[in-house]
Amino acid sequence: MSIILKAFIYLIFFSVLHFGYDLTHLSFLKPFCGIDESIFQHLKMAFWAYLLASMVEYPVFKRKKKKYESFWIPRFFSATIVPWTIFLVWYLAPATGGKLSPSYLELIWALVVSYFSGLAGGLIERTLEDQRLAFCFKVLVIFLAVASAFLYIAFTYQLPWIDMFRAPE
Repeated sequence: MSIILKAFIYLIFFSVLHFGYDLTHLSFLKPFCGIDESIFQHLKMAFWAYLLASMVEYPVFKRKKKKYESFWIPRFFSATIVPWTIFLVWYLAPATGGKLSPSYLELIWALVVSYFSGLAGGLIERTLEDQRLAFCFKVLVIFLAVASAFLYIAFTYQLPWIDMFRAPE
């Protein structure tokens, strides 16, 4: 699957997770969907959306008869990095130009940044999948992915005291 197509699939999943809980109010969706407009919720949606896009991609990859770990380790790494790519790139606009206004500019910027983060994730994983990865790197990636999943779920139900986890006022 091309990086461009995967980034688009990721963007679709991100959008579904952004509005999924608000539209359905199904409680089992809370750990995966955004439940408010906080930075944390957007990072959480990016993580899960990237993993979902990778699950869609897996059958295509599997047909190429490549090794299982050369698929999942790079995807877990990308899923962990993609939310932070959104964070870094999103805040370039406010840092250089202040608040985005009118609101449709903010929406356009959000779509551009989200799509860009999917492209970045795809570039990272394509670079890693052909490399011989050290055992310690694989362990680190699995730890970071599991820690991310745990924190995204745990902090959905009980927020820490840090402002990053609060919806903007």
